[in-house]
Amino acid sequence: MSDLLSNAQLRITEIFYSLQGETNRVGLPTVFIRLTGCPLRCTYCDTAYAFTGGEQMSIENIMAQVASYAPQYITVTGGEPLAQKNCIVLLQALCDAGYRVSLETGGAMDISEVDARVMRVVDIKTPGSGELAKNRWENLALLTSDDEIKFVLCDEADYLWAKSLIIEHQIAEKCPILFSPVHGTMDPTQLAEWILRDRLPVRLQVQLHKILWNNAAGH
Repeated sequence: MSDLLSNAQLRITEIFYSLQGETNRVGLPTVFIRLTGCPLRCTYCDTAYAFTGGEQMSIENIMAQVASYAPQYITVTGGEPLAQKNCIVLLQALCDAGYRVSLETGGAMDISEVDARVMRVVDIKTPGSGELAKNRWENLALLTSDDEIKFVLCDEADYLWAKSLIIEHQIAEKCPILFSPVHGTMDPTQLAEWILRDRLPVRLQVQLHKILWNNAAGH
């Protein structure tokens, strides 16, 4: 495995230490590994800087940089991390090292090969994202109670669409559901009122890192 880690390469935009701003691990000190590249172009994307550029790094070097923070939690994100095939190798290596690992994926890529120890946070693209057609619906059947589904909502039409989808596919019985308003576009208080009115089995989340660090995508 050591030869694989030293030879396998990934293009990395950044590795940084911050508080987790989303998911059920919100507020926990976390190392973020942001991979470069994404096949999607969502209307609200706040990490377009990760579409190109980055630095080629061996998984061995990535692991060494992560270890320097002595973290408990790791989040692999992007861009779209699964667009790089060696992301699967990285996720396994992080789990083998004893970290509690989560993966943030845009929902257009196959998640079937992701290590079972990883918490998969799968973003289902709404009509307002502009990338509805890219959703890989086969992923729904692969989700477990350890995973999470996220809907980033642009407006009321997105909310109603997501509500209908949750009911149709009985998603709440598969895993926790996150509703996240597009920062600066959709009023989170209004979203909260809709959730309460409709008694939806979802968790409202606002992006903690953007509140703490003035609208930054990361910190």
